[in-house]
Amino acid sequence: MDNIAELERRIAAALMRIGDGVESLSAREAASDGPVATLADGVAEAEIARLNEALDEERMRVSQLHDRLRAAQRAPVADKTPELEAEIERLSRLLDSQGLEMQRLKKTVVGLREQLRLMIEAQAEDRVEPHLINKAMLTELEALRSLRAAEAAELDELIAALDPLAPRQEEVAQDA
Repeated sequence: MDNIAELERRIAAALMRIGDGVESLSAREAASDGPVATLADGVAEAEIARLNEALDEERMRVSQLHDRLRAAQRAPVADKTPELEAEIERLSRLLDSQGLEMQRLKKTVVGLREQLRLMIEAQAEDRVEPHLINKAMLTELEALRSLRAAEAAELDELIAALDPLAPRQEEVAQDA
């Protein structure tokens, strides 16, 4: 039970850090000067919106995991203690990996915003700076990698949830 309480504390702390980070990003965005609207601005904003959507999905998953941990804590603990501990350990590992992916996505969103700001400044001064375009493309590639890693973590979670439901190969062979 101490382990569950510790996990709840870690989840709550992680959610607080995420909320603080989002608030600081929103405040920073509101405080910035109104940039000149460009085509790159629309593309980057779409990318940022997509990443924010992925971040919201991760938050939802964290919330669901938190609910599952609470349910496991309230469940009668008789003969199922080893099974519950194994489930809690699996959920903890999953939560940790999703937390890392969420941090990576947040870092990428910040990088995209910075590259967008630099490109807008260069455009306002009627400069074409190829290195800014290269950096923006590299940042966008990193965003795609982050999103792919988050999707892979989600698929791992689905496979882990479905694995106990699928019949074993030995059982299928015996039935044939």
